[in-house]
Amino acid sequence: MFKNVEELVALANKENIKISEVMIRQEVDQHERSRKEIINQMEKNLDVMEKAVERGTTEQVKSVSGLTGGDGKKLYEYMQKNETLAGPFILEAVAKAMATNEVNAAMGTICATPTAGAAGVVPGALFTVKNKLNPSREEMVRFLFTSGAFGFVIANNASISGAAGGCQAEVGSATGMAAAAIVEMAGGTPDQSAEAMAIALKNMLGLVCDPIAGLVEVPCVKRNAFGASNAIVAADLALAGIVSRVPCDEVIDAMYRIGEVMPSTLKETAEAGLAATPTGRYYKEKIFGARTKKGE
Repeated sequence: MFKNVEELVALANKENIKISEVMIRQEVDQHERSRKEIINQMEKNLDVMEKAVERGTTEQVKSVSGLTGGDGKKLYEYMQKNETLAGPFILEAVAKAMATNEVNAAMGTICATPTAGAAGVVPGALFTVKNKLNPSREEMVRFLFTSGAFGFVIANNASISGAAGGCQAEVGSATGMAAAAIVEMAGGTPDQSAEAMAIALKNMLGLVCDPIAGLVEVPCVKRNAFGASNAIVAADLALAGIVSRVPCDEVIDAMYRIGEVMPSTLKETAEAGLAATPTGRYYKEKIFGARTKKGE
């Protein structure tokens, strides 16, 4: 069993296997289930992700509050009809990440990776990279195991909870997880996956959790969008041989320590940040005003 990224990479290198394989073997050992059962469960997660991406990019999904919905589809259509500035590849990841998170906000079925609020980053990246690398279904499932391996480390050494560590712990973690998995799918080494994770997570350090009206919608949906694009860029940096000067495990520890000193008002309480702006307060009153007046 591995406790940190250093041990994870060392295991992969020692056995000359992929990080995804390390995670599969650990899941088999820890849960006393067959390899087939473990993989089948992950295939079901992949199916859920694929359906969420499809729904969010083709349907006009809307949240009950009315705060979010339809932007993933709107961007997807825009990039198909126009010469975009960012380019179709990055924008496809952005659109699919937004679409998935909008499905979540509309009470649709998603796969928490690592949380519902950060559910768009990994599928947004995966189903975009898929069109460039043409992986097999098995390789796509392995993408999720690699993501899970790094998420496992973060969960056990820092936090994946916005209430505990801010949005850096949710979208930040998802971004690092996706970056590491992209590297493996692209043929990179376990060490390069760790570098991608470190680079991606460093860019998200200090990100607060300040949801308007306390709902996982604004700014969550668009943060997923930028998480997906960040993951792709971080993966390219790592594949180019660029390294993080601060080791991955130290970056994770830094995230934990930042979360510890982050004010509670910026950790999912909706008491500060964007939630406390005049517009943020307006939407809270519009959505929950009647309840508040009744003392509910």
